[in-house]
Amino acid sequence: MEKTYIPKANEIEQEWYLVDANGQNLGRLASRIATVLLGKHKPNFTPGMDTGDFVVVVNCERVKVTGNKLNDKFYYRYSLYPSGLKETSLRDQLKKHPDRVITSAVWGMLPRNKFGRQIIKKLKVYAGPDHPHKAQQPKPLAMDKE
Repeated sequence: MEKTYIPKANEIEQEWYLVDANGQNLGRLASRIATVLLGKHKPNFTPGMDTGDFVVVVNCERVKVTGNKLNDKFYYRYSLYPSGLKETSLRDQLKKHPDRVITSAVWGMLPRNKFGRQIIKKLKVYAGPDHPHKAQQPKPLAMDKE
């Protein structure tokens, strides 16, 4: 009988990766980032355990989308007051808060529980090319270019 291997806390090594979102497709980028955050790219992946890595995303203001999503995709928020539903198009969101576009896309691919809330904290998103995580020496993450 084979036993299931469960990695111990001291055996899990978390690395830092740097992703340049310049010219990347939003959905494919978010899918790859979610995979790395969850740790599914590692051989010691275990569901329900935090085996994933940290991801730093730069140049998120230059992410691209296909089709007419810049005008047709909306982000909604509700203030819990009557007529308090606010909507923002993807075009406006990229101008004002480009980091929220990536964060929202990645959050849509993570579990909706305590584990997912823990994992999303390992995602660091910045609008421009600069980031304050140079001390961690993030390695570039290989993205599939089309």
